[in-house]
Amino acid sequence: MNALSATNRNFRQAARILGLDSKIEKSLLIPFREIKVECTIPKDDGTLVSYVGFRVQHDNARGPMKGGIRYHPEVDPDEVNALAQLMTWKTAVADIPYGGAKGGIGCNPKDLSKSELERLTRVFTQKIHDLIGINTDVPAPDMGTNAQTMAWILDEYSKFHGHSPAIVTGKPIDLGGSLGREAATGRGVVYAAEALLAEHGKSIKDLTFSIQGFGNVGSWAAMLIHKKGGKVVAVSDITGAVKNPNGLDIPALLQHKERTGTLTDFDGGDAMDSDEVLTHECDVLIPCALGGVLNRENAGNVRAKYIIEAANHPTDPEADEILSKKGVIILPDIYANAGGVTVSYFEWVQVTSSRLMLS
Repeated sequence: MNALSATNRNFRQAARILGLDSKIEKSLLIPFREIKVECTIPKDDGTLVSYVGFRVQHDNARGPMKGGIRYHPEVDPDEVNALAQLMTWKTAVADIPYGGAKGGIGCNPKDLSKSELERLTRVFTQKIHDLIGINTDVPAPDMGTNAQTMAWILDEYSKFHGHSPAIVTGKPIDLGGSLGREAATGRGVVYAAEALLAEHGKSIKDLTFSIQGFGNVGSWAAMLIHKKGGKVVAVSDITGAVKNPNGLDIPALLQHKERTGTLTDFDGGDAMDSDEVLTHECDVLIPCALGGVLNRENAGNVRAKYIIEAANHPTDPEADEILSKKGVIILPDIYANAGGVTVSYFEWVQVTSSRLMLS
């Protein structure tokens, strides 16, 4: 089941539980605006290459639309639509006065140089600058993008609209970014996990954790769990996977990843198949990568008692039903990974407030 079908199915189920009127249900499923643009740039060798960029603005009933921009080969209209819809529900659950949006470009950022990424980001911004705005739609980093990407968007947008530091969040600190934004999503995942576990009379220091995805979110979550005394027994990313039943030394693993660019050949654990991380023996499973990784094929083999959805829609509806029947408790993504958009809101308020005081 693709991302949009899964998200719509979950929403329709929630609508039935809430008893929503069918007209409201239909209205909430249809996005406010869908944008698709061609982004053609010269590569460093002089050849031209084209990518397709998307921005879906789902809903602005509660405030400016908010959502990240991701650079990934699997970015397509359905995925961006699903993610934009999830942002609407996420900002509502977090009680932040935002709506939902999402954007992305179908590319592999690892195949592009820094200068090529800058050109691509600037062309994308040129194509959508008149449809975003500090009180309309405020982008942020997502998979494959970072503070530098936001700085390029800010600079390019400001060419058309004057200096506008509130147009993006997740910026570098020197450009009006917020302290703690880089760690915010991973930290929020840990806070959410603590809250759930406390309701069941448990704490992080007494449990074992398996983390799928060791990028920004997964690495911060792993580090914070390690600091709180939790035992991270398995970790994976696109480069490989490593396990240690006695707990991985997360600071050492981070240093190894930074030094080598991979999780393989880490001497503090044993190599394992990346797919096995999802079904590895542990108390808490935290998927932090792409959506749909838990499905009807592997859900029956999951041994975790709790799943904290740090990724967006990592659990297919079919998997959700299987896991529920097994008694696995799932903390949904629209709550578990809301730390990033929460700190983005703080950043946006800080910048807009400063601008009002200066004016």
